[in-house]
Amino acid sequence: LFARLRAEDPVHWSPMFKGWIVTRYADVQAVLNGPQMSADRITPFYNALPGQMQERVKELVRLLGLWLVFRDPPDHTRLRGVMQKAFTPKAMAAIRPNIEQIVDLLLDNLAKKDEADIVAEFTTPLPAYVIMDMLGVPRDMLAPMKAWSDDIRLFIGTARGVPDKYERAEHGLREMATWFRKLIEERRAEPRDDVLTALVQARDDSTAEKGPLSDDELVSACILFLFGGHETTTNLLGNASLMLMRYPDEKRRFVADPALTATAVEEFLRFDGPSFSQVRVVAADHELGGRALSRGDRIFAIQNSANRDDAEFADPDRFDIARSPNRHVTFGYGLHFCLGAPLARMEANIALPRLHQRYPQMQLGVDQPIWLDSMVMRGTTALPVRLGKKA
Repeated sequence: LFARLRAEDPVHWSPMFKGWIVTRYADVQAVLNGPQMSADRITPFYNALPGQMQERVKELVRLLGLWLVFRDPPDHTRLRGVMQKAFTPKAMAAIRPNIEQIVDLLLDNLAKKDEADIVAEFTTPLPAYVIMDMLGVPRDMLAPMKAWSDDIRLFIGTARGVPDKYERAEHGLREMATWFRKLIEERRAEPRDDVLTALVQARDDSTAEKGPLSDDELVSACILFLFGGHETTTNLLGNASLMLMRYPDEKRRFVADPALTATAVEEFLRFDGPSFSQVRVVAADHELGGRALSRGDRIFAIQNSANRDDAEFADPDRFDIARSPNRHVTFGYGLHFCLGAPLARMEANIALPRLHQRYPQMQLGVDQPIWLDSMVMRGTTALPVRLGKKA
């Protein structure tokens, strides 16, 4: 379908989504980084709601509207300057041993079983524990944090089949915000060596170079770290495992040659990546692909279509773990390039070889997995597998 859209109608108006579906690589880049586009899709959504509904989702819109991914400069520049300190090369090197420890712990738990749902038992807890440890959130909070995050995802992911998604997202966000406000006060009283303390200190430093975080921005940043820090990586790890099971020849190459790990991770990101699309709002009338875009129009930039564009990738429908170069747009492009990309890449580079080297005979336990109801995120709700003999 996307190949047909790229060929016949690359900037396609969808009455169902009341927005443009953009599928070519160059056009997706233009949408993601164009000065005539805005990342703020929260404000126009809220303004279009009837008054009664606005009141019901007021807190949801207020805090989500502070997320870095929905801000334009200069606020985006200020927030990113503070938050990027959590993802410096030095910070990433410091948490690598913890990632390795969590991977081994989860693999040891899998060793007791013949069958497992690796989404529930590996690809979800791994990135969740990593980001929870970074923020100083106790690991026994995984279940409620995951439940709240799932509710928020219904809104962020533009789910189409959940009638009460706004109410559930509002509830999930309120619960998570309440919990983080309490944790923030604890860090103010007793600082620790974690990301949350660093954010609190940035909030409380009125001489910060780019200006301090407000209390609400601090809470919002914590929620974004937790949500963004595990949802996308969970889907990356799950989708990659599914690809390896569906392409046994590439799996044998992956297991046999650790030198291919880095390029393999980039191909997992490209071939069926965890970021299905990003949404933008037209900030100024202009043309794209010969179509007239009007201020206020909503645009879905389909990253997973751009990543199969033969104008950019040779033989794009071939899954090749040695592919190079591989300039996919899974982490975005330009100003809003994913802040957590180094962390997601590191987790995948550590976890996927260890999982599949230990279980080289792992096979899918269902004919077709169930995919998330989302236009923004791409991943399975579960991934039942037969683990096979342990290597």
